[in-house]
Amino acid sequence: MKSLKRIGILTGGGDCPGLNAVIRSIAKPAMTHFGSTVIGIQDGFEGLVEGKMRELTPRDVGGIVNLGGTILGTSNKGDPFHFPVETPQGIEVLDYSEHAIRNYRDWQLDALIAIGGDGTMHIVDKFTDIGLNFIGVPKTIDNDLSATDVTFGFDSALTVATEAIDRLHTTGSAHHRVMVVEVMGRYAGWIALESGIAGGADVILIPEIPYDIEKVCSAIVARGRRGKRFSVIVVAEGALPKGGDRVVREPAGGKSVVERLGGVGDQISRELGGFLEMDIRVTVLGHLQRGGSPSTFDRCLGSRFGVKAVELIEMGAFGQMACLKGRHITSVPIEDAVRSLNLIDPAGEMVRHAEALGIMLGR
Repeated sequence: MKSLKRIGILTGGGDCPGLNAVIRSIAKPAMTHFGSTVIGIQDGFEGLVEGKMRELTPRDVGGIVNLGGTILGTSNKGDPFHFPVETPQGIEVLDYSEHAIRNYRDWQLDALIAIGGDGTMHIVDKFTDIGLNFIGVPKTIDNDLSATDVTFGFDSALTVATEAIDRLHTTGSAHHRVMVVEVMGRYAGWIALESGIAGGADVILIPEIPYDIEKVCSAIVARGRRGKRFSVIVVAEGALPKGGDRVVREPAGGKSVVERLGGVGDQISRELGGFLEMDIRVTVLGHLQRGGSPSTFDRCLGSRFGVKAVELIEMGAFGQMACLKGRHITSVPIEDAVRSLNLIDPAGEMVRHAEALGIMLGR
């Protein structure tokens, strides 16, 4: 059995429901069964670079399984290998990984569990190559990590998006409007596709299937001929037109290490307005999908991931990421976890089922 005297935890990237459930499920068995000191690193990898941490107590992790957000704070701008630093010449992106390595060693950590999505797992992979004892736990509302069947946070985001679509259905029907709902997901369309199916959307536009706006308009006009005087369109933030580009709110560079998507809902509205004589309204769900209490599924999945992470440390299985395969929690090497994104297959089962239900997917 490997040493479990001092275990670090950090939450990296965007927040999502279920993070506190994971923190709790790491800290409780580590403290109770192994007598470990559990170090909470504040504000993700930014805290690892800047030396921000605190020792967690049983009281800190009690009663938090139902809480959204993260008691440790997080940051998606703290990649130690590409760390934005204010200089007299402006913001420079520098390699500050040595600062992170020094803090890891100064804190005498036996292992560090990093909870995050694709970006976090890439960082974990690099530190593992350097020789630090890292374990990964997959988190993202986007569900775009291919090494696990599902990431925690996704189910909670789906619940929010589906409820929003339900509500927009009623007001869209009452006013005979086209309601455009923009959801998150980055380059993967899972939130849009699954919430759109569950919410009875008429059109779903996802990054994996570039859309033809004329065909979208034709579908809405055809609904009107059948007496359907309103339509609900769910569009993923990474959706793009055939032969066109994604709408980027903020390009990568400077403080933003990755590009910020957003604004495609307004673009769709403008494009539709050139063809349709209908009232078109846009709703951007944005960070509503990240906030609030986690669903039952995410509380349970996150808790199981956390316990598995402690088991991996006990076995000395560093450089692994906890994952869900079928109904079982297992693990995969981090390098496998970051090899490719989990994207929707345009010819896959779920797309076929959506189209069989009469949902228009932009093609």
